[in-house]
Amino acid sequence: MPLVNMKELLLKADNENYAVGSFSIANMEMIIGAIKAAEELKSPIILQIAEVRLKHSPLDIVGSTMVKAAEKAKVPVAVHFDHGLTVDNIKKALSLGFTSVMIDGSSLELSENIKITSLVEKLARYYGAAVEGEIGHVGGSEDGSEDVEIEVTNIEDAKKFISDTNIDALAVAIGNSHGVYKGKPRLRFDVLTKLNDNLNIPLVLHGGSGISESDFRKCATMGIRKINIATATFNNVKDSVRNLNKELEDYDYFTLHNTEIQGAYENVKKHIKIFGSENKA
Repeated sequence: MPLVNMKELLLKADNENYAVGSFSIANMEMIIGAIKAAEELKSPIILQIAEVRLKHSPLDIVGSTMVKAAEKAKVPVAVHFDHGLTVDNIKKALSLGFTSVMIDGSSLELSENIKITSLVEKLARYYGAAVEGEIGHVGGSEDGSEDVEIEVTNIEDAKKFISDTNIDALAVAIGNSHGVYKGKPRLRFDVLTKLNDNLNIPLVLHGGSGISESDFRKCATMGIRKINIATATFNNVKDSVRNLNKELEDYDYFTLHNTEIQGAYENVKKHIKIFGSENKA
């Protein structure tokens, strides 16, 4: 199954009323584990990396690995550059073969967000890639280093943003937050209902780690077509390694390697089943 454009995955999800998991990775083991889960469940999947992670996972190394793994997968896989902060790195991701990119202009004034997103949209089209934009403030920050206040997405702003930028997917703020939630997430389904009823575009939920299974399932039937998962996978890999250290006093590197793969595999498999994309490949 060839590497695919993210737009293709999200339009199919929209037609069949489910969500596609977009799983952040940090190394080869997490890539292997994520695709293993997708192939086993016959599910489409999105592999992604955010720009803030590049200090740990250099784009030319991990990005090339993501693209090559997607090309060899037995299910449709899109490769997405998430929360782009610089046009230079977005262009680098596109040149590596990423099939979707996002420039995060959500902290800017609407006019500036439109301007930078439109620039990226034109660049992405040159490479045949899809584009995601964001309106409203999702809580926290992608790497958990900031406590950004949540600001729900305004419908009129979203309409103008979509019209002026020609994006393929819109990340919305409905009470969701990046990183670890401080208390129980309270999603604004009233806001999501209005967005879904008034915007003719696949919607994206950032800050998925920590949201309940029932809320995920509800989102997946109310226009959310892409759900980002990062922290939950990182934590599951970490916990798997911690358990390995408790169980064995000594082991070789390849035992560690397989443990990391298993940790990513288990979390991705769990979320694929929740999102409803099993057997949708």
